[in-house]
Amino acid sequence: MPVNLSVKNVPDHIAERLRQRAAKHHRSLQGELIAILEENVTTKRSLTPLELLSEVRASALNTPEESADFIRKERDARSRR
Repeated sequence: MPVNLSVKNVPDHIAERLRQRAAKHHRSLQGELIAILEENVTTKRSLTPLELLSEVRASALNTPEESADFIRKERDARSRR
């Protein structure tokens, strides 16, 4: 039997990010929350270090090798303002 859950006092910035994520996935806020819970509760397997690195690269996140370049570009951009 399904259970009703309630999340109270959600900060505005988190609620907005959830709304954006729900819209991106063409879901209601309720549907997105259930998807997030399901994904995180049903995942039982840990990633190997190589799998994690692959996930990071696939997500286009900056890796440590790119950090110095990223910081320099941001610093230089700020100094030009």
